[in-house]
Amino acid sequence: MHLDFEKTDFSTYATDICIVGGGVAAITLARRLLARGRTITMLESGGVDYEPATADLNAGSNVGEDYYELHHARLRFFGGTTAIWGGRVAQLDPIDLETRKWVPHSGWPITMQQLQPYYDEAAVVFGLPPGRPTPDGLRQAGVTMPEFDPDEIAMKLWSFDPESSRFTVKACADLLRHPRCTIFTHATVTAIDVDHAGRSATSIRVRSLGGRSAVIHARTFVLAAGGIENPRLLLASRSVYANGLGNDRDLVGRFFMEHPHARGGKVLSAQAWSLLRLFGNRHTIQGQTVAALVSPGERAQKREGMLNTALTIASRQPADATQFLGMRAYNRIKHDLDPSRGARMLWLYAKKAAMIAQKVSDPARPWLLQKLGRSEMALVIRAEQAPDPTSRVTLDTERDALGMPRVRLDWRLNDLDIHSVDRLVHLLGRELRRLNAGTVVPADWLSDPERRWRTDPKISAHPIGGYHHMGTTRMSDSPATGVVDADGRVHGMSNLYVVGSSVFPTSGWANPTFTIAALALRTADRIVRHGESGVVVASSTRGDDTSLKALCGHLAFDRSLVESSENRHHRGK
Repeated sequence: MHLDFEKTDFSTYATDICIVGGGVAAITLARRLLARGRTITMLESGGVDYEPATADLNAGSNVGEDYYELHHARLRFFGGTTAIWGGRVAQLDPIDLETRKWVPHSGWPITMQQLQPYYDEAAVVFGLPPGRPTPDGLRQAGVTMPEFDPDEIAMKLWSFDPESSRFTVKACADLLRHPRCTIFTHATVTAIDVDHAGRSATSIRVRSLGGRSAVIHARTFVLAAGGIENPRLLLASRSVYANGLGNDRDLVGRFFMEHPHARGGKVLSAQAWSLLRLFGNRHTIQGQTVAALVSPGERAQKREGMLNTALTIASRQPADATQFLGMRAYNRIKHDLDPSRGARMLWLYAKKAAMIAQKVSDPARPWLLQKLGRSEMALVIRAEQAPDPTSRVTLDTERDALGMPRVRLDWRLNDLDIHSVDRLVHLLGRELRRLNAGTVVPADWLSDPERRWRTDPKISAHPIGGYHHMGTTRMSDSPATGVVDADGRVHGMSNLYVVGSSVFPTSGWANPTFTIAALALRTADRIVRHGESGVVVASSTRGDDTSLKALCGHLAFDRSLVESSENRHHRGK
């Protein structure tokens, strides 16, 4: 059932498992736990759509590398940032989980062999067949591909989720109807309480912008609020530990990673048509839509001491050109308008229209623009960022409307990040020359003695990074090197877990959503296996010992609220 916390009247509430968050990690975890017979309560800080006052709770300060305004960098309503997700699905490579001696702080406490079964299950979550699509599938579909040496250049593929709104309220009717699932919206967690020994979470404190407050008790708690809010909540919970929960070694909030974007240079080639067709178009193979990119082969990564950074070749305006009017309009829709349902639908329609036009006209359109000198075959960088403890999220002195300390992001990029892009660009250039397929002209910033990362507003609709917040509650075998263990449980705590990309020790090249879902499934199984969560009936009390039956009187209102929003959404289509 769905209850609006703003319209309930209780001071305490008890449940089996309490999940903080309402995005892909929380939803995937919840479904798995329900399937395993557990009773759960989900707490979503926002409502069912964008609300400016709630979005302001995301605001904070950027003090490191230039980054998106933090209140624009993630969405705070049910479904989370997947409401504007591009649908890219990809799994990490085995090397991404390994300890790489040339990458400080690398290495996951789990192997690909342990994670792969959960990737296969997560594929079903996204409406895809299990297993990774392969470049051989492109060849079989008749797409011309360079015969790269796989030790030097590895061809990779993204898949795309065929459903653009998989995690909205409308798509989660199964959770709303489930008798063992309660979803509270407008319920912002402000602190986690622990026992006197500091080894077990006992309750969490919840507030709403309208002035409601309550304490929620559970046997198990799971933070699924994203790579910025997860560490924020741990750091702000100081009832027993002055530095926050899980932070004995000052690791909570450290190792913040993104997938930084940049222009790596350009390709000059007589084979422009085939390169643009390969990299600039989406293709249908093995029952799914895919797009191609390249990364360094594993042997090259080891030899060059580089990260598993990726790039695509795409038609882009030169860096010094005036941006096309159509691109400016698209960016305004996506970035300048509030992400309400109407604006999101407008963005989605614009995106679909652009994709249809691309399918009809490409590669002829970008090929012609290149011939006319109005665009170039640019190297669009989507980089792995090295884990760096100085890149971090901390608490600021300013507080939000609920009294929570705002966040302070000090995002830092280092020389290994730039070195890896430089090496990938040169590897690609060497391979294209060997194949007589073209020449690569590296971007000037890669040889700049200052060694500073340079973004380019014409290289992508989101030029700084992918809005991927990773690493701030990293998993490890030891509390000396991470915040949570291999199961996602906070080191030293018996019943407090974290799911989401904040637990990634390294970022790899792949978009994180698929791995988030796979890890959520794995952590759900570990929660059940640990046997910490016996099934209990959710209950609430006021000062006069009111039962859950009274609380459920609000259900009719909340169901009408959801149905109303769904009807508006349907009419918008």
